[in-house]
Amino acid sequence: MRIIDTHSHIYSEEFDNDIDDVIKRAKQAGVEKILLPNIDASSIDRLHSISDRYAGYCIPMMGLHPTSVGENWKEELDIMRKELSKRTYIAIGEIGIDLYWDKTFEEQQRLVFEEQLRWSIEYDLPVAIHSRDAIAECISCIKNVGEQHLRGVFHSFGGTVEELDGILSLRNFMLGINGVVTFKNSTLPTVLKETDLSTIIIETDSPYLAPVPYRGKRNESSYTLNVVTKLAEIYGLPAEEVGQITTENAEKLFALK
Repeated sequence: MRIIDTHSHIYSEEFDNDIDDVIKRAKQAGVEKILLPNIDASSIDRLHSISDRYAGYCIPMMGLHPTSVGENWKEELDIMRKELSKRTYIAIGEIGIDLYWDKTFEEQQRLVFEEQLRWSIEYDLPVAIHSRDAIAECISCIKNVGEQHLRGVFHSFGGTVEELDGILSLRNFMLGINGVVTFKNSTLPTVLKETDLSTIIIETDSPYLAPVPYRGKRNESSYTLNVVTKLAEIYGLPAEEVGQITTENAEKLFALK
């Protein structure tokens, strides 16, 4: 099995006591790389620590998460910008718009998102997009900046067929699918039948959104196997083939080869 976990926060404190075991289990499951999106200034040191400790296996992104956009958003954004000149990153992320938790800084979220989209063009990097309750808003920002110059993934996709069509109409954007697809009441299996595996990459969003049968527990990269198994069921394909196709998609999007 070949798998790439394209979105994981295993640098968070939930993994402090057993990170070596988590990495070992991931490798045993066939996970070849784990991509790590940043959150804000407070997460940078942890992000770098894990990506340095497991260099070449855990690969960092840099960006400002929409839920971290507050009164000091300009200072936070400046820190992210300076980080991009200090070392190499695989993508700009995790960036986007979140209208689920709080809409207080909605306009600032848009400004921050579009600025980071411009960075992705400048550095020729893909973007990892957080779009909770805001897929249409994120698509609008992408079009404002220039969809023809941008590429990336709508991480943790869980939208409707209409939202799926909107994302795929951008042409250079993929869907990040995680444990949500295994949830009993998830509509994702039906929605995903409107596309094919060429548009999908695998992720966990660890430590969140653990798949069935681990739902409610801490997620980790080895559980990508459960996501692959569910996608194999949806598309009527062998799990090995699902792993191979989605891994090749990730390698292409993130220039991993």
